[in-house]
Amino acid sequence: MLRPWQRDIIHGIYDTPTRLAIVSVGRKNAKTTTAAMLLLLHLCGPEARPNSELYSSALSRDQAAIIFRLASKMIRLSPELRDVVTIRDTVKQLHVPGLGTLYCALSADASTNFGLSPVFVCHDELGQVKGERHPLYEALETATGAQEDPLSLVISTQAPTDGDLLSRLIDDAKSGSDPLTKLFLWTAPEDADPFEDETIRKANPAFDDFQNADEIRRMAAEAKRMPSREAAFRNLILNQRVEASSPFVTQSVWRSNAEEPETGLVGYGGLDLSETNDLTAFVMVVPKGGVMHVHPTFWLPSEGLVERARKDRVPYDVWAEQGYLQTTPGRSVEYEYIATWLAELFQRMDLRKVAFDRWNMRHLRPWLIKAGLTEAFIDNRFMDFGQGYVSMSPALRTLESLLLNEKLRHGNHPVLTMCASNAVVRSDEAANRKLDKKRSRGRIDGMVALAMACAAASEDLNEEPVFADARGERIPFDKLVRRTEPPKAGSFLDAIQKPRG
Repeated sequence: MLRPWQRDIIHGIYDTPTRLAIVSVGRKNAKTTTAAMLLLLHLCGPEARPNSELYSSALSRDQAAIIFRLASKMIRLSPELRDVVTIRDTVKQLHVPGLGTLYCALSADASTNFGLSPVFVCHDELGQVKGERHPLYEALETATGAQEDPLSLVISTQAPTDGDLLSRLIDDAKSGSDPLTKLFLWTAPEDADPFEDETIRKANPAFDDFQNADEIRRMAAEAKRMPSREAAFRNLILNQRVEASSPFVTQSVWRSNAEEPETGLVGYGGLDLSETNDLTAFVMVVPKGGVMHVHPTFWLPSEGLVERARKDRVPYDVWAEQGYLQTTPGRSVEYEYIATWLAELFQRMDLRKVAFDRWNMRHLRPWLIKAGLTEAFIDNRFMDFGQGYVSMSPALRTLESLLLNEKLRHGNHPVLTMCASNAVVRSDEAANRKLDKKRSRGRIDGMVALAMACAAASEDLNEEPVFADARGERIPFDKLVRRTEPPKAGSFLDAIQKPRG
């Protein structure tokens, strides 16, 4: 029996002229079943036209066959339909000899789909299309030109980004510019609690009906408990336009660690050096009482800062004025500047280890020596840290554990928060992970540096602040660095936040 919301879809399509109908709802709300019923309506029902062609399309062969299978089941369960419709299972076709109507399921092979003349087309799960165009969609939509009053039906959960084909179609439908385009959209509000039943109902009209509510609640609890699942839950169940990549940390988990960090005289650092004019990040963690207190420092060149803020759509200039972002002279972040800054920080506190990307360290090392650090000190205090899966996967486990157990205090630093929101997880075949950007302009340098710092601290927390030389002899700390003045006992926060010059 049709539900009221399904009746609304049918009335919305057929009570007034419709060229394109878009039905977007969360998964497991029988949208494909609804599409199969409409297909039969045009194949052998009141909307059927003699000798007409009907098609369903999808990105994969298996997905394309789903509507065919559902329609075939309906035919086999109906004595009246069995007598008039021929089912061709091997080629995924339905044929009505008395009317000459033919339906065929198509997959994404546009080269074989020209020359068609459909009167009815169903595009299944169009939200899976990345980007603004897709050859099969265009081939079928441009093939309807010879038909009078053709109907195209799109059934799908939402696409992940604004630039994807389905998002473009939905936004155009919302504008109301074409009265022949009808939109039937169920989606949860972006600002609502994603794990509450009331929010889930907004995107799932069958939630209190034939949808398995207990299973959906289990998915919600899993997404709340595991940050890597939240984006997919929002996209597929709440039907929100959220990129279903695997975010390293969700907003809710990040906010739960937003207490102000405390200072201290012992710390561990992660250094992510930029190539030329990109963001350079140094993040220090101070272990205290089982909690990591996070103190980040970021640099960008002063020249072109406003233009870069406009290009990246990030308020770098405002953050610089507020003291959250340091600027360096010229159009690039010079390694000499960073080396001098680090040498001064070593003078002020016991910075026991600094994890660094080995690729750019070869350029920084000469400047560290010039700034007053000895070769022995650099070898013992700087920790070579690869950026691939082998090094980053255990580092991410450490950082993830701290975040989930609310043992990190980052003070909601805006630049670090931006990096956290941009960071997604990429996995290899062995399920090892590393951080990646979810968009090309996004910066994740701060999160990379934070992961390295937490890894360095985790590895070294129980070691004494003395080191061994190449012969294995223990060397006191003060012999490893050429000090120009005694270490100052004041807060290291002044050192890491005070710009030079």
